Amino acid sequence: MATTDRTAAPALQEELLRRARARAPRPAARPGTAPAGPAPLSRAQRRMWLMDRLGQGGASYAVPFATRLRGPLDVDALATALASLVRRHEILRTRYGQRDGEPYQEVCAAPGTIDVPVVDAGVAGAPALLVAEARRPFDLSAGTLPRALVLRHGERDHTVLLTFHHISLDGPSLDTVAAELGALYADAAAPEAAPGAWRAEPPQYAEFARREQRAADRLDAGVHHWAGLLEGAAPPLLPGPVQPPADTEARPAGTHLTPLDPAVPEALRELGRRHRATVFTVALAAAFAALHRFTGQDDLVIGVAGTHRQGADMRGLVGLCVNTLPLRVDTSGDPRFSTLLERVRDALFDAQRYREAPFDLILERLGAAARGADGTALVRVTADVLGAPTVLELPGTVSEHVDVGVGEAKFDLSFGLVDTERPAGLVQFRRTALDEEAAAGLGTGYAALLAAVADDPGLRLSELPVTAPASAPVAVSPDRSGGHPAEVLLGAHPQVSQAAVVTAPDGRPYAFAVLPERIGPAPADLRAYLRDGLAPDLVPVAVTLLDALPRTADGAADTTRLPGLPAAPAPDGPHATAVRDGFAALLGRTPAPDDDFFALGGHSLIAVQLAERLRQALTLPLTGLDIMQARTPRAVTALLDGRAAERAAAAAARSARPRRARTGAVLVTGATGGVGAFVLRELAAQGRPVLALARPESAHLVAADGVEVIEGDLGDVDGLRKAVADADAVIHAACTFTRPETDVAAMEAMAEAWRRGPFVFVSSVDAYGHPADGTVAEEAAPGEPLSPYGRAKADCERLLLRAAGTGGRGGASAVRSPLVWGPHDRLRDQLRWGATGLLYQAVREGRPLALPRPGAQGHAWYGAAWVHAAALARAVVSCLDAPVHGVANAVSGHVAWPELAADLARLLGSDSAFGETDEVHPDLDHHWHYRADRLAQPLRARPGEDRHSVLTAMLTEQEATS
Repeated sequence: MATTDRTAAPALQEELLRRARARAPRPAARPGTAPAGPAPLSRAQRRMWLMDRLGQGGASYAVPFATRLRGPLDVDALATALASLVRRHEILRTRYGQRDGEPYQEVCAAPGTIDVPVVDAGVAGAPALLVAEARRPFDLSAGTLPRALVLRHGERDHTVLLTFHHISLDGPSLDTVAAELGALYADAAAPEAAPGAWRAEPPQYAEFARREQRAADRLDAGVHHWAGLLEGAAPPLLPGPVQPPADTEARPAGTHLTPLDPAVPEALRELGRRHRATVFTVALAAAFAALHRFTGQDDLVIGVAGTHRQGADMRGLVGLCVNTLPLRVDTSGDPRFSTLLERVRDALFDAQRYREAPFDLILERLGAAARGADGTALVRVTADVLGAPTVLELPGTVSEHVDVGVGEAKFDLSFGLVDTERPAGLVQFRRTALDEEAAAGLGTGYAALLAAVADDPGLRLSELPVTAPASAPVAVSPDRSGGHPAEVLLGAHPQVSQAAVVTAPDGRPYAFAVLPERIGPAPADLRAYLRDGLAPDLVPVAVTLLDALPRTADGAADTTRLPGLPAAPAPDGPHATAVRDGFAALLGRTPAPDDDFFALGGHSLIAVQLAERLRQALTLPLTGLDIMQARTPRAVTALLDGRAAERAAAAAARSARPRRARTGAVLVTGATGGVGAFVLRELAAQGRPVLALARPESAHLVAADGVEVIEGDLGDVDGLRKAVADADAVIHAACTFTRPETDVAAMEAMAEAWRRGPFVFVSSVDAYGHPADGTVAEEAAPGEPLSPYGRAKADCERLLLRAAGTGGRGGASAVRSPLVWGPHDRLRDQLRWGATGLLYQAVREGRPLALPRPGAQGHAWYGAAWVHAAALARAVVSCLDAPVHGVANAVSGHVAWPELAADLARLLGSDSAFGETDEVHPDLDHHWHYRADRLAQPLRARPGEDRHSVLTAMLTEQEATS
């Protein structure tokens, strides 16, 4: 009956949950309603989900929506309105998962309320608070419920921030959200008034995604068109910084905003009218002109946002309905700007005809040719026109937009025309991709260019004010950050036009140079030149002269076509074998060591799948982005070898390091599980230092201030002994659930290594088995039969209590818990598929279910004991200072099966019918109440820890209505 923190065998647990889900029947769709259950992702969502899985999501895909409101603000009405908005639009309460390698979306139950915290803050301190809130990450697997924050500057002066994830909405959606939220607020603030007539049911995004999937077979013509148009295209070469800025992590993006004369936007509109173009097309042409002048390149690709919003059935739809359109324009021939405008207009018109073709499908069709050396896609530069921002208008207040910059950029470079009462030219850039000084010059130049063409569109491109920076790249990869010192020095030679230095597999550098004239320095002269300016270990083994430097599609030196490099042996060892097998399994053929991932047919989703496969097989950190950047089996193997070496070095350093000077460190096993997560929070609240045992692939989940992660699991008994020996106290909350012999062996090793301080074991009421009495006292004798799981818990308790108080050991506490409830993914899964799974699934599917009748088989009551995870954590941590020296129960309450069924039906909106029977299903054959006296004080319920609140929190934050 007990709920357990199952962390030592996550793969097995996931398999059991998968099988349980597969066995559960799905309800038939009601006539006239959309199909229930998980839905596919739209193509736009899929791109966003992949960016998140690749590790490239971050704050750049947060959508902060902030408004300063002067006047009376009813925070309760705002919270009510926000909850109503989320109920109306399912996409705002949707979670994203993965099954059999494919992502899906699943609608969560509508929340009863949404928390709207209010913080007193002066106007000067508000920006930092807003940015910090906007940068807080979303967990797509848990759902994208919008977050709210109110800053109170005065009694009638507030700033309201709502933060959404971009996977949930786009620009037009934000307009809908603002309008509806204002109307819902008015209804909530004046409940006596009749609600507005606008409240028709809106279209739901999951149905849009299903329609898009059904129409997928009609996309081939568009994908074929784009693939032909973009064949041979390459991203522009931008002058990157010689060294990445030291503060890149804190400030990854930069922005330059240059004011324009107020007359400029209208002049650009008039220019557009004369050439049958919009102001957006004119601004896009200006971006092409600026990029041409900045890079010196003629064949350019700039991405723009297209939309799928067409027809009345899309009106009021909240969701992500955008697609990237990669416009390729030829700027050669030094045309007049008006001529370039017509070229851009025609390219944009052509793009709109094929706007339904998803950009990710185009990339898959183009393969390696559409990617840079780092695996990033063809579109690195974008352009847009930014109009007046959306504001939240609430009755009785005056609204003012508040800009919240999260400090990140989605692309290497973006141009923008700010078309408002205060017009400006905008340049945003990634600081690792573009030199700061060059970006500043480009920002000033772009604004000057807009003004110049507004005044005289007949100017030729060569006459426009943007100029190439002094550090303009000379046919080098855009991903370089200075390159090898020999390459930099060789490229600076006045008689060398191109240079590349490649480190061969033997670790030695080889140089290649192209001379602009047939007569010039000999290879020996160039090598002597390098010897004069470099340390001996940096001088290349040889310099080879070439007529042209072979390059990949993105401009990087193609090392596979450089002559004279020594052949590298194929990588060997377990990492190489796992990489080769992974490539073969997912790409359909065994690769050579230097085969390109994208040339073999790889794409973003396969990169994610390959990384997850290797991460689980090798227990080494690896992301899909790593795969896309490394690209070849040889490079991926080298990356894994390096990370394994780093781990070994870190382990050796830990072994050699003396014990920490600070005392009181608590070892926590199962820290990534449901119970363990709440234990970590309680320890952090008390300021206790923590050693958290975690598998390597899960270590990032528990990394935090005051937490030192120790890699390991219950199967590594030597590692367990070492971890226990380093700790001053132990909380053992991990359990395999399905392998009791592993649990007992782990406890035996830990009890043996335990030498000091208290030891707390999170056990289970299953250790009582089937007692004869209906009320079970703490430490009551067990009654047969005991399940293998319950018997293992009892055996672990005996091992622990036998060792307690001997050899300098402290006191021991075995805390037996029943069902554990709390807002955590593991605990939600246990509610759905564990001991209460029979009941939960019947309610979710609207099926009737017969519950045991009171008095059936001689028992007056049937139901379950439960404990709130936070209360259990308090009880467990309290045993560090006051061990119970034996067994204690941790119980928050007991609930009869009909009461729990009614709670679930209410929260899931189900009309399941429940009857009574004298036949008792094994899953419902539980009829014991457990006393919990020894830990009554820490178990005392706090606000929000009652049964109704915790079930509401579990179901409204993640549970699906499917």
